[in-house]
Amino acid sequence: MIRVLVADDHAAVRAGLVLILEGAFDIEVVGEAGDGRSAVDMAVRLRPDVVLMDVRMPLLDGISATRELAGVADVLILTTFDLDEYVFGALRAGAAGFLLKSTDADSLVAAVRLVARGEGLISPSVTRKLIAAFSGTPAGDPAALESLTPREREVLAGLGRGLSNAEIARSLGMAEATAKTHVSRVLAKLGLQSRAQAAVYWLGL
Repeated sequence: MIRVLVADDHAAVRAGLVLILEGAFDIEVVGEAGDGRSAVDMAVRLRPDVVLMDVRMPLLDGISATRELAGVADVLILTTFDLDEYVFGALRAGAAGFLLKSTDADSLVAAVRLVARGEGLISPSVTRKLIAAFSGTPAGDPAALESLTPREREVLAGLGRGLSNAEIARSLGMAEATAKTHVSRVLAKLGLQSRAQAAVYWLGL
C-alpha cells in the first residue's frame, strides 16, 4: 500500500482528495493536516510515502514544509499556480512534482503512484511556465554538466521534458531499470535532490 498524508487548509478540498485517494485499491490515507506545521509533524511521526501538500497554508507554508521534509517523504505539491514563485520555490525545496487542484481523480491517483515509485511529475502547464522563466538563463555548475556521459545527458534531456523512467527507457532503447540508474547518477553528479530540479536545470541551459 502507498501511504499518503494529505495537507490542505480547506476542509472541503481535503475531504475530496481523501475520498478520491481512498477509492484506489493501493493507496491508504494515513493522516490529514490543516496547516504546514501539522503536516511536517505528522509526516515525521507517520512516515508516509507521499505528502500531498497545498502551497498556501497557515503556520507554515507548503514550500517551507517541503524543505523540512527532505529525506522524510516525497512531496507532491498542490497548487493553482496563482503565483509562479511558489512553483519555483517548491522546486528549489526539493518537491517531487506538481499537481493542479483542478486535476481529475484518475490523474491524481496516477500522480501519487508515480511519485511513490520515486519518479517525478511535472505537468505540461508547469513545463511551459518553466521554459518561459528559465529559457536562456544559466543554471547549475557547467563543470558538473561536463561530468555527465553522453547517455546521461540524453537522460537529463528526458527529465527536462518531464518524462518518467519508463518513457525515458523507451525513447533511448534501454531497460527501465537502466534508466532509473542513469537518473540516480545524473542527480548525484549535478548535486540535485529531485527529478523536478533536474528539469529546471535542463530548461535553464
